[in-house]
Amino acid sequence: MNASLKSGLTITMAIMLFAVTACGGNSPVNTGNAEVPSAANTTGATAAPSDTAKEPIKVVWWHSMGGELGKAVSQLVIDYNASQSDVIVEEVFQGTYDESLNKMKASMDSKSGPSLIQVYEIGSRFMIDSKATTPVQTFVDAEGYDLSQLEENITNYYTFDGKLHSMPFNTSNPILYYNKDLFKAAGLDAEKAPVTFEEIKDAAAKLTQNGQTGASFAIYGWFMEQLFANQGIEYVNNGNGRTASATESQLNNETGLKTLTWWKELVDSKSALNLGRKTDDTKKAFAAGQIAMTLDSTASLRGIVDAVGGKFEVGTGFLPKPADAKDGGVVVGGASLWILNNKPEAEQKAAWDFIKFLAKPETQAYWHINTGYFPITKKAYDEQIVADNLAKYPQFQTAVDQLHQSIPSPASQGAVIGVFPEARQLVETAIEEALTGVKEPQKALDDAAKAITEKIANYNKTVK
Repeated sequence: MNASLKSGLTITMAIMLFAVTACGGNSPVNTGNAEVPSAANTTGATAAPSDTAKEPIKVVWWHSMGGELGKAVSQLVIDYNASQSDVIVEEVFQGTYDESLNKMKASMDSKSGPSLIQVYEIGSRFMIDSKATTPVQTFVDAEGYDLSQLEENITNYYTFDGKLHSMPFNTSNPILYYNKDLFKAAGLDAEKAPVTFEEIKDAAAKLTQNGQTGASFAIYGWFMEQLFANQGIEYVNNGNGRTASATESQLNNETGLKTLTWWKELVDSKSALNLGRKTDDTKKAFAAGQIAMTLDSTASLRGIVDAVGGKFEVGTGFLPKPADAKDGGVVVGGASLWILNNKPEAEQKAAWDFIKFLAKPETQAYWHINTGYFPITKKAYDEQIVADNLAKYPQFQTAVDQLHQSIPSPASQGAVIGVFPEARQLVETAIEEALTGVKEPQKALDDAAKAITEKIANYNKTVK
């Protein structure tokens, strides 16, 4: 990394420190409340790297999976280490995605950083611009690894200029959660989730009765990004920043205005509550039966179902969009694994071997049922434990179907900008200003788009 780039990115990353965190680019959601059985019988062994080292090659993996998710990660590492003797992986929890990424940056000069790091999806542009990683595609090409075994709608996000830069690991998307019991009480079809903005509005009005409110969606920038993609509309210019570096936010276009106006009308009519920015608050309100519909990550499904605890039946549906919207799809959230290039070649190869283990169908099946994240590998769905999990938690099928039915395009591939964490903050401020009446929706969006565009310009100067 040259000095000027590093200086610029230092500033950028310092700003990223205060970024919000949650799924789809935030701090991991602790959703895996199930017991974490030994994966020894489910993940199996993996082939050792071709290099024959006398001593095991140590791979240090920095990740951001705490709580129950961290237990699942630890089990995967234990199983991998037990499966062969050439590589030993040491996993280190480094806090939130933001904290981990900033620690990585601080370690670059000393080479004291990891061999492998988990980075949230909105950190991808920075990781590429840092020139601190070896693209996963390098290892794929070297041995003819078959990428077709992976879900294209997931790998598409991490593919830039036709090259897979990192391996997806924990992947999610947003879905609609609804209270089937309240739907029945309101005379609505509990087996048919609303799919359009108009249907949400109608249902929310009917559900607002007896002390309950029809809906509440957290003021979360990730939702706005997803609502754009679901309407087939790009969030930033230049093919969502994928045909060339993005230079302009498109937040204030017709799609942004329609989306925010719909949201505000729900709140103004009192058929939706504004509970602020924390998804935890909407989750709690939903689990308590205070609201009938909410949006949240698929990775929250187990946690929500467990929190409801059988008090009512939880329904799930696709992310809504306007009835006249173009075909679109959801963007994958979560994080991926990046191999650092300041480590010896053998260590990088060893990291790649561990990545291949994580991508195996049986490993992904284990990871999926214990966390709620999607399998990245198609054949994971053939594993019996996945079938059993879907039978027990049929709500998972919604997320899987939504992923598979997403139309591939630059919109659903997802936007990439180097100042994404800041952009999310600005978008959330705009939503907040509109919902609380501080600004009209168009004015709030115009101001946010202008600020984001300026920050993109400043970032782009640092990476020329």
